[in-house]
Amino acid sequence: MGRMVESKVHGKANQFYEGLKKHNLGPLWFDLGHMVTKEPVHEVESYLWKWQTIKDYVLQSGELVEPGKDAERRVVYLQNPSLLKRGLVGYGTHTLYAGIQLLLPGEYAPSHHHSQSAIRFILEGTGAYTAVNGEKAYMERGDMVLTPAWTWHEHRHEGTGPVIWMDGLDVGLVRTLAASFFEPYEEESYPLADSESDSNGQFARNAFKKLHEKPAPDYPSPVFAYKFNQVSALLDCMTEKDWDPFDGYAIEYINPKTGGSADARIGTMMQKLSPGRQTKAHRHVHSAIYHVLEGKGYTVIDGQKFEWEKGDFFILPPWSVHEHVNTGNADVLLFSFNDKPIMEKLELEYSEAYEEHGGHQEIEREFVPDGLA
Repeated sequence: MGRMVESKVHGKANQFYEGLKKHNLGPLWFDLGHMVTKEPVHEVESYLWKWQTIKDYVLQSGELVEPGKDAERRVVYLQNPSLLKRGLVGYGTHTLYAGIQLLLPGEYAPSHHHSQSAIRFILEGTGAYTAVNGEKAYMERGDMVLTPAWTWHEHRHEGTGPVIWMDGLDVGLVRTLAASFFEPYEEESYPLADSESDSNGQFARNAFKKLHEKPAPDYPSPVFAYKFNQVSALLDCMTEKDWDPFDGYAIEYINPKTGGSADARIGTMMQKLSPGRQTKAHRHVHSAIYHVLEGKGYTVIDGQKFEWEKGDFFILPPWSVHEHVNTGNADVLLFSFNDKPIMEKLELEYSEAYEEHGGHQEIEREFVPDGLA
């Protein structure tokens, strides 16, 4: 009798669950743990690209594609293979995109605007400018230029030799929120001001802050061009009391009107590590894409060692334990952009220190980029 009752109950349960599936319903008591996880769960994996490989392909693209004629922009993007497996083309992290853009002498990338926020970080060359809503900002190595969401922007090269920079956009975030819009300007160029923008001169001294100083956001920033010589000078003035155990000597690019992040959705930071210095390990909810502006060393991410040198790029996934080490004889400068401003606005940002082994991870494996093994 007991077995008969048990069989009937089991059969009724099967019928119940099959009925749920048929009507596109589901039992939360089975699936809550997949939907509301104990800590962040994602499919973003760390990756590192070598600068010489990137540069070779970027320069080759100059022989194949002309901006404004063959394509809107001439850019080689960094593709995270772990996200390509999910069909996410052009993603560096789940929210961030990085591409390397080339402009040759006399070339022009036409004016357009879009709902994505963007930053430009200059890697090589001089003589080119970015115009944002008609204000020109000439670009030199180490400079960071903002093109906030919906601002008209274009690029023109008036000098000699190639100019190469990194484009950083919140492509993944905007696509996930189904909020992507793009529009070319109706004429070849947005009307330009008579002279280079003076916004940098007016506000430059207040355009950076030490890590962890609190903001009061208001956008957009009156500054579009954040000059590297000012960043370098501020870093050189920092003393041991400014050393952050997890990020070293670190400066964030800010909106000088308010002290908030320079861009409303994309955070930007420059870190300096003196020879022999090593940060302690920690993790945070926001993800980041790093560029090695100067120096040599490695980063340990979740037990994996990523060796880098000048020019390289690497991915820091969300909620990944990480620490940086300078192994060279000169200062290391790491520029990064991140999605921290969005996480803070949504009250989702959180960080914690790695407490084991004195705050340093054990290296379990070493990373080798595809094609270089």
